[in-house]
Amino acid sequence: MPRADFAFMATKKLPAYSFVLDELAESAIAPKVRVRPMFGSHSVYIDEKIIFILRRKQTPESLVDDGIWIAMQPEHNSSLQREFPSLRRIAMFAGRAFSGWLNLPEREEGFEEAALRVCRMVIDGDSRIGKIPPAKKRKKGK
Repeated sequence: MPRADFAFMATKKLPAYSFVLDELAESAIAPKVRVRPMFGSHSVYIDEKIIFILRRKQTPESLVDDGIWIAMQPEHNSSLQREFPSLRRIAMFAGRAFSGWLNLPEREEGFEEAALRVCRMVIDGDSRIGKIPPAKKRKKGK
């Protein structure tokens, strides 16, 4: 179960891969970590920077993309894929330009070890991981 000291918004289900949240909770960055529901998954932020989406939908069509989605700028794609050969593009974004996300698939051997290594990189301040999302556009009339 994720640590209660993270700022969770109301949600019906707990985040997948709670070991990721536990790793972040045991670090100096813990006070900066926020977790929010997002598209039936959970996003993980450090301050205003989105770091991960923890996605486990477990439907036949979603299994290929279940795992930890890692946010990054396009220029860091290759270097992170060299360090983590199991990182791959997200299948649901096939045919589109690079989306700024790579998937660490849950079904890959060594998934938890790789996920913990990525967490340690975030804790150590690796600037290749994470991005500040674009500002939301305000709806007309508000």
